[in-house]
Amino acid sequence: MKQKNSFSIQRLALIGMMAAMVFALTYVGIDIPTGLGKTKIHFGNIMCLLSAFLLGPVGGGLAAGVGSGLYDLMDPMWAPECWITFLTKFVMAFVAGGLMRKATFLNPRVRVWAAALCGSLSYSILYLGKNVLESLYVKGFTWQVTQVEVLATKAPVTLFNGVVAVICASLLYTALTPALRKANIMHV
Repeated sequence: MKQKNSFSIQRLALIGMMAAMVFALTYVGIDIPTGLGKTKIHFGNIMCLLSAFLLGPVGGGLAAGVGSGLYDLMDPMWAPECWITFLTKFVMAFVAGGLMRKATFLNPRVRVWAAALCGSLSYSILYLGKNVLESLYVKGFTWQVTQVEVLATKAPVTLFNGVVAVICASLLYTALTPALRKANIMHV
């Protein structure tokens, strides 16, 4: 959908629909319990990136942030951090959507993959950075325990989620674009 200065009813409905898809697909996954908490392989990041491609940086960021933040509110373990999730997922989609809109010098197919990769990397850096700071300064763990908790446990899962999101969102966007243009839903 073409980026607009205001939010029309149709645009708000699309943002809400994509937020619901982010929320629902975050449930689809595998919880991984660890000795220091839990982590999860899930498919919500696919919809975060797809939201960015379809709705642009702000609309996609809102859909990604709201959907992921609401998911966190459903789990007492993650509820206190829902605002952090909102911000990190918003940044993920904002970066991906911004690159999709502004990197017009790139071939359109390359631009999709580059935007997805940059969005996913920005989220991974923010998420892992938050976990390192939390481990050291909130939980009071030593650097050795933090390395195990974040680098050995959360980093592989986060990077796996990121790779899956980049591949699936890029392929979905490429597959959906002709139909969305034909239906006059997307004008890019």
